[in-house]
Amino acid sequence: MAPGRIHLVRHGEVHNPDGILYGRLPGFRLSDRGRTMARTTARALVADGRPIAALYASPLQRAQESAAPLVELTGLPLIVDDRLVEAGNVYEGTRRTPGPHLLAHPSEWRHIANPFRPSWGEPYRDIAARMLAAMAAAWRAEASREQTTDAPGGDIVMVTHQSPIWLAHRSVAGEPLFHNPAHRRCALSSVTSFEYDPGSRRFTEVDYREPAAGVAGVIDQGAV
Repeated sequence: MAPGRIHLVRHGEVHNPDGILYGRLPGFRLSDRGRTMARTTARALVADGRPIAALYASPLQRAQESAAPLVELTGLPLIVDDRLVEAGNVYEGTRRTPGPHLLAHPSEWRHIANPFRPSWGEPYRDIAARMLAAMAAAWRAEASREQTTDAPGGDIVMVTHQSPIWLAHRSVAGEPLFHNPAHRRCALSSVTSFEYDPGSRRFTEVDYREPAAGVAGVIDQGAV
């Protein structure tokens, strides 16, 4: 039996009262609402009745804290995969965001010269490639485990970040990787689900949902 779906789960709300673009910076934890969101999404995944066979997370604190309720509910170990980390960005640690407003500052021109790459951070193609590689590796690891231990199959959950999830989505959908970050369909604690065909070595997106959408007062800021 082949592994089931791969669910890419975005972390919950981050405690970020200063509105910092936190990127890969350490020390950014979940807020109280973020912890509620993580628990809500974890319960929704377990309530689906689809067995969960493996848990992965980005090395960043907010992702690991978002994965914690799933560890508690399933008893599975958490596997840290550096490929699930947030995108790199030259503006992390500031309140600035890339955009035409920076044209008024000549010192910023080199960072905003090529929005298609983008020139202010990790190339979109690199983010998509590492995400798809992490997803394929997790699927192969679970398939191998099933074959060698005769264990029942199950889904794989990977807790990661908005930009990596959205670029995995666009790559799988065959869409251009360049996009307007303001138009990403990837809410906090959302779940984007894929299935994998080992014959064609291709992923297909099969579902998107927001189990924690009912948590009131959530602020989504600071993502790259």
